[in-house]
Amino acid sequence: MPPHHPVIDRQRRRLLRQLAGVAWLAPFGSLAGDPSLWEKSTLNQILRRGELRVGLEAGYMPFEMLDRNGNLIGFDIDLARKMASVLKVKVRFVNTQWDGIIPALLTDKFDLLMGGMTITPERNVQVNFTRPYVVIGQTALLARKHAGKITLHTQLDDPQYVVTSKLGTTGDIAARRFFPRAQLKRFESEADAALEVRNGRADAFIYDLPFNSIYAQRYADQIVHLSEPFTKENLGWAIRKGDPDFLNWLDNFLDAIRNDGTYDLLYKRWFQSTAWMKNLDG
Repeated sequence: MPPHHPVIDRQRRRLLRQLAGVAWLAPFGSLAGDPSLWEKSTLNQILRRGELRVGLEAGYMPFEMLDRNGNLIGFDIDLARKMASVLKVKVRFVNTQWDGIIPALLTDKFDLLMGGMTITPERNVQVNFTRPYVVIGQTALLARKHAGKITLHTQLDDPQYVVTSKLGTTGDIAARRFFPRAQLKRFESEADAALEVRNGRADAFIYDLPFNSIYAQRYADQIVHLSEPFTKENLGWAIRKGDPDFLNWLDNFLDAIRNDGTYDLLYKRWFQSTAWMKNLDG
């Protein structure tokens, strides 16, 4: 037996530890290449089906809306069509009530939720989110009579004011959190909640900045917009849990369209221009 050498002995011990670690991990290593994961992936099912099913709720300007002919238009609509073209599949939009949209995703009514959903820890327990694709915040639309009188959102926390929100949204959460002393009225749709303010039956509507900004431009003679957001929210696309392949593809798709200019082009079309408004009903 050759005499011991300190350096050689250390190398031998290190090699034995490495081999022991590999042997210990061997039963789990097969999971990383488990073909059943890909077989069950939503991405694989989309490719086999030849159709991408996208869940949303029409009415959230400028993400998804119906034009005067009943056709879906908007930022999310264009993104989904681009996604389908990259996958070389058809796209089908599934218009779903907001308060039931996560259950619809979980029961396989569609493959992907692209409804401008805010990423929250509570929602993340139920679904997995992509990296954020838009950052927004909550703002207030005011009745025209309050122009110049209400200049800060904090002034709305008063029993004399009626504040509206849409059920099940982060605007609804913000209204209850920031204006507990106000008279809160909650509606099924953003259109109904905002209409209360336009008609003078409410003083303010709390909702996402993109919608409020466009709504205020559309009804400038009836609405005042406090455009400084008082919250910050990341929006993401949602998928069912346990699907790393689909999540990886969606994140990489988002990176790709940001890098090639597609994202900026669509963002400018829907968030920085109002030309598309001419296609909406009055």
